[in-house]
Amino acid sequence: MAISDWPAAERPREKLLQRGAEVLSDAELLAIFLRTGARGRTAVDLGRELLGASGGLRGLLDMPLSKLRSQPGLGNARLAQLLGALELGRRYLAAEMVREHSLTKPDDAGRFLMAKLRHYPHEVFACLFLDNKHRVLAFEELFRGTIDGAAVYPREVVRRSLEHNAAALILAHNHPSGVAEPSEADRSITRRLVEALGLVDIRVLDHLV
Repeated sequence: MAISDWPAAERPREKLLQRGAEVLSDAELLAIFLRTGARGRTAVDLGRELLGASGGLRGLLDMPLSKLRSQPGLGNARLAQLLGALELGRRYLAAEMVREHSLTKPDDAGRFLMAKLRHYPHEVFACLFLDNKHRVLAFEELFRGTIDGAAVYPREVVRRSLEHNAAALILAHNHPSGVAEPSEADRSITRRLVEALGLVDIRVLDHLV
């Protein structure tokens, strides 16, 4: 049965407009972007299949582009819509970070940095540069490496901090392996950066993994 034949209250688009996006399942939200199904399957069926094949919404949205292209039912138009929606979400989080108020909630920084870094298949080391009121000045991905590690140079972090006239930093890097526990190497580079930045009166507020 086509979605157009469903009761109006059960159709994903109508349900969203009447009751809000939060009541929709992941498959129904995907159906909003997919718009139509394929080969006798509704858009909701297709959404369920995509989620099942990727292990859930996060697995689907974290897929490399090359693998997303191979997913059944995801042609160029649908893929462009999906990737565009994902980027809108990232930019929304980024916009929240650069408002005039001070950054007072660590969770805000955590959500933003997770959205920026978690999809990379290799390690990325990044910095969130803050002024003396903890307002965001800039975000930069400074170093990239293999899945096993990224070479981090304190001198470069100090240089970029001074160029941004930062008073404080939040450091972050991803673990593509999925292990969130900081390694001894992570603790070592954090200590080196705290010492190097301390020489120019710049504080390290946190190092998020």
